Amino acid sequence: MFGWRRSKKQDLPSIEEAAGKLFEPLALLTALDQLLPWYLKETDEGRLVYPACSRTLNDVDGNVRAIWEHTRLEACRYFVMVPRRDVELLVSAVLQPEMMDAFLRQAPHEETVVDFKGVPVVDYPTAIVAGLNWLDHCAFLAGVAPDKFSRTGRDFRRFVVLAQQWWAIEGAGPRSSTMLANREVPPLMFYLIWQSYTRLAKEIAIAAIYGSSLDRATEQQRQHFEKTLGSQPDQLQAALSALTEVTSRLKRASDPEDLRRPEPRA
Repeated sequence: MFGWRRSKKQDLPSIEEAAGKLFEPLALLTALDQLLPWYLKETDEGRLVYPACSRTLNDVDGNVRAIWEHTRLEACRYFVMVPRRDVELLVSAVLQPEMMDAFLRQAPHEETVVDFKGVPVVDYPTAIVAGLNWLDHCAFLAGVAPDKFSRTGRDFRRFVVLAQQWWAIEGAGPRSSTMLANREVPPLMFYLIWQSYTRLAKEIAIAAIYGSSLDRATEQQRQHFEKTLGSQPDQLQAALSALTEVTSRLKRASDPEDLRRPEPRA
């Protein structure tokens, strides 16, 4: 019910299955390197509807979790495909001030087709913005409420400014290492990208399946159950309880994997 798992076939391996870890930035980058060629081949050969945001429940991998994960992949392809990649710019503590300065010097653009210069510190900012532009494009296609995407670029720049201030504080490098060891998230450029793309892709996936308002879709489903199961109180109660649980779980989810894993019992 409510379509986060429904699919005509087993979908592509998740980030977790590909890399074994969902936390460490280099593991995530390795997973992206593995998944992107596979995903793009699936779409190029017509086995998956592309872009993911245009899928319906009747399509292969037409469910919230898959659309969420695949939309994020589509945005990530830009920085993964930067030529002469220097991933240390995205994940190394000592290079974060340089990377963030370069990003803030980058003039905003609205392109989703970009030309790279072959200089990673120049190309990464272009790629990051192109990924945000792609998500804006998908949000429009999926019918996301405009207020949820009206300041995508400005909000990300604000996050980078705050991160830049964090790295300027004495001891930021050792503090970052300690946070990573404790599975906490320091403001590495990679994490800023990953978290922003993940959050925005979730809104797109929800809109693709349920429309611009999850609450409105939930209320419509509740009314449908009350109308069709009104004479069967036990079945009605079970359906309403399941609807509440599914909706709450979707709202709590911070990553597509949260919809794959069984929730721990209290």
